[in-house]
Parts: sequence; structure tokens; C-alpha cells
Amino acid sequence: MADTTFLSWPFFDDHHRELAARLEGWCAATLPVDHTDVDAACRDLVRRLGDDGWLSHTAADADGRLDVRTLCLIRETLARHDGLADFAFAMQGLGAGAITLFGTGAQRAWLDETRAGRAIAAFALSEPRSGSDVAGIETTATRTPDGWRLDGEKTWISNGGIADLHVVFARTGEAPGARGLSAFVVPDDVEGLEVVERLETMAPHPLARLRFDGVVVPADALIGDAGGGFRIAMSVLDVFRSSVGAAALGFARRALEESVTRAGDRVLFGAPLSDLQMVQGHLADMALSVDAAALLVYRAAWTKDSGAARVTREAAMAKLFATDEAQKVIDAAVQLHGGDGVRVGSVVEHLYREIRALRIYEGASDVQKVVIARQVLAGG
Repeated sequence: MADTTFLSWPFFDDHHRELAARLEGWCAATLPVDHTDVDAACRDLVRRLGDDGWLSHTAADADGRLDVRTLCLIRETLARHDGLADFAFAMQGLGAGAITLFGTGAQRAWLDETRAGRAIAAFALSEPRSGSDVAGIETTATRTPDGWRLDGEKTWISNGGIADLHVVFARTGEAPGARGLSAFVVPDDVEGLEVVERLETMAPHPLARLRFDGVVVPADALIGDAGGGFRIAMSVLDVFRSSVGAAALGFARRALEESVTRAGDRVLFGAPLSDLQMVQGHLADMALSVDAAALLVYRAAWTKDSGAARVTREAAMAKLFATDEAQKVIDAAVQLHGGDGVRVGSVVEHLYREIRALRIYEGASDVQKVVIARQVLAGG
């Protein structure tokens, strides 16, 4: 059983602790799911998460509140049980994040569908020549008499190929670089939107390269103001970047849990593995990494929930540290499991494949260092 003593920290309120207990029961009864058909598994997970109310937390409520601590708790718990369940939950929030934070009343009607699990969302930001460098986006959105025409490509799009709606970032040209981007709501059934390629990764998730060839959307598909796309994208990442750290934390907790069990059950030289001081040292390092990551993740979430307009520094620190340390914790878990650790299908082998992408998406680790350094130099 994973350690839950962190829930007594002052970052949390009683409703967070109650939610964590309910979700733990749901996960124990529901997860993991069969990953043989990843697309079908994701659709099923979105439906289940929606039916049972968990996706209601992926978008702001009627009063405009989006509880980031709840997002992080849910992601951590889901990731500890099944990485694909975490993916399905997270992409509903990230995919519709721009609508949650900046959408019009009409656009927010989509949130009823995403929170209920009836529609799958995608966040279409990255491009073949523009990943962490958002200002380098080349997809264009040109004004037409009735709206906008989108042309270009997006890649590494989570839920690509199964999404019902996409929030697409494109260059509208109000100014050079980051100041000339805008965001649009694009349904999956528009003419000219093509899934060019499905992308296979070491931890299979629905990912795709998308082409927008003369995709026409109405004027009211624009989210916020023309030229405000960079601010929208950064605001969404500001909220959801902490939750990436939470998912990594869930993976790390599971790796530590599996390692403690292994150390107690495995006999080496006539005694449990846990009797070896070197093994004890590894477990201590893993536990330290987990607790330190949790402090950074939930500090960032608490800071945002406490009313901070931006948590760029805190979220970048949480994402960087939690994902990098989780990689180390899981690597140590594989080592402690010996041959069983690299056996396909084992828990720690699965974690080993799952964690790697988290150090890349939503801003690679090196990019997070740049973000943190700039905040420090600016006195923020």
C-alpha cells in the first residue's frame, strides 16, 4: 500500500483527503485496464472517468474555480495504478484547458461534453519544427469573410486520431514571434483536417501528426483575442505543468512500493534483501526523492489555488524535479528487481517506459531550467 501520510500536510483540506480515499477505492476496483487496443482503452477510460464524476475536476466549475491540488491528487493516484488512466484524465484537462480559462460561453459548452466523458479533447501546440519553442509555430490562421482558414501541421498530439475537438494554436501575424499567435476550437469533423500519421512510442498512447489543409472555422472559433495565443498556451501550461510532476510522483511512489515489497520477499545469501545496508541506502534515496518531489508539486498546486496569478517558477520546479527524480527512483527499482525488472510486462518495466516521456512533454527538462533561471534572474 502506497504511503498516504502526505495527505496530512497543510497543503490539503478535508475534501482533498476525502477525494483521495474515494479515488483509491475506485482505482482498486477499476484499474489497470487492458492496453491491447490503446485507442479503445482510452475511449473506455474517458467514458468511465466521466460516468463516475472524476472528469468533472478537469475544468473550472460554475464559479470559475479550478482546483489544481485536486488535479494533482487525481493524476498521482491514477498514475500509481495505471499510466494510461492518468493519460486519459490529464488530456481531458489539458486539451480543454484554453476553453476552461479563456473560452466564451458558447465555447464552454464543450466542457459539458469533456467533463462527462462524451467528447475527447486534444491540445494541438507542437509542430515538426516547433516543440518547446512555442514562438516558432508555423501553422497559419488567415482571416476569411466568415472566419478563419488554418493551414499547417501539428505533431506529437496526444489523443490525435481519437479526439472530438482540438484546441489549435496558429500564427495570425499580429506581431512577430510569440505575439502573433492565436488559439482556435476545431472539431474533428471539419473538412481538411487529416490524421497523417499515428506515432508509436515506448509507452503506447494515442499520438498523431495532424495536417490542416484549408480547414475553415467560424469567427467564433477564436479563443480569447487574436494575438493572445501565447499567453493562453502559457497560462494553460502554468496550471497543468504541476500535474505532470504529480503523475511522475505517482509512478515513483509505485516504484518505491514495489521495491519495498521486493526487498522484503527476496532472499539473498540466506537473508531478506532488505537486510543489506546497500539496499537500505537505495530505498532511503528513493523515499527522499519521492517526498521532496511531493513537496514541490503540492507547493505549486497550493500556491495556484491560493490565488497566485502565475506559478511559472513553482510549476517549472515541480515538473523538472519530480520527473527527473522519478526517472532515478524507477531506475533504482528496476535494478533492485534484477532480471525481473527488465521482464516485459512487469510493473517496474512498465513504469520504466512510462516515465521517460514526462521529462519531455509540456516543456523538456532543459527548458524548465531556462524557465526557472529567467524567473530567478528577474527576481520572481
